[in-house]
Amino acid sequence: MKNRAILFTLFLLYVMVPASSRGVGHHKHTNRCPEAENIVKFVVEKAMNDTPGIGAGLIRLLFHDCFVGGCDGSVLLDPSDRNPEPEKIAAKNLGLRGFEVIDEAKRLLEIFCPHVVSCADILAFAARDAAEILNGARYNVSAGRLDGKVSSAAEAEKNLPPPTFNLEELQDLFVNKKNLTTEDLVVLSGAHTIGRSHCSSFTKRLNPNIDPTLDQEFAINTLQPLCPPYANADGVAHLDYATPVELDSQYYKNVLDRKTVFFSDWSLLTSNETRDLVVQYATKPGDWEADFAVSMAKLSTLDVITDRKKGEIRRCCRSVNY
Repeated sequence: MKNRAILFTLFLLYVMVPASSRGVGHHKHTNRCPEAENIVKFVVEKAMNDTPGIGAGLIRLLFHDCFVGGCDGSVLLDPSDRNPEPEKIAAKNLGLRGFEVIDEAKRLLEIFCPHVVSCADILAFAARDAAEILNGARYNVSAGRLDGKVSSAAEAEKNLPPPTFNLEELQDLFVNKKNLTTEDLVVLSGAHTIGRSHCSSFTKRLNPNIDPTLDQEFAINTLQPLCPPYANADGVAHLDYATPVELDSQYYKNVLDRKTVFFSDWSLLTSNETRDLVVQYATKPGDWEADFAVSMAKLSTLDVITDRKKGEIRRCCRSVNY
């Protein structure tokens, strides 16, 4: 009964939405699955109503997918006999969440238009919808990505930036290796205004003798109580202590105040170009939200697969089509 109710709701949603707004890109032009984006948004909205923090998870999930081999849904693959160590099990990916949202969207899409919408497209749509729900900034996401068949934990460790990176290392990754800009780097770092981090990612910063870049009052009063000094304990802290569930520009104010958990966040203050952008986004309302939409749209196009010889449309997002 529950599934039938969901399908009926989706049907009503589809027939009531004007055809001109049913998606962009490949699916709209071919008319093979014009309801695709509406179905994904329905699933994302329901998931975020049930678990508000899942929106941050979906945005992070897209970043972790696109930075490793491109936006090909490879981060969604489970370990298997043929590939026991996919991206998902990499140490840098162990905190990822939102997989079940992509699974549910895929399940419904396979009912409405079987074997048409890739998992990579679903993930790109879901991250966009999560951002829109969180701050109202909607951007177009072209469709037509194919799902990758290769997923490597080693490549994830190699390509995903750790929180200990300095600005020079971040720029080498974003600009030289991913063909993004320094502005994109600063803008996408703003996603740290939502989400959480395990203490193990920043506990060394709590010692002023090791890292004097963190505001010590913030370290003592806010972070240390969340990170007990026990060998087997790993607490969790919000990346943005001020507005932890809002996708807003508060992050940049935190950077200026030296009240961010990652060293990589503080490093944005170490060049005139990046510091000026931090100040702009901290002081000019609306600037970051507009630029975030642009940079997220650009991120979602990184090294997409469109060649059927290299990619496929998975029937299940957790496994390739054997």
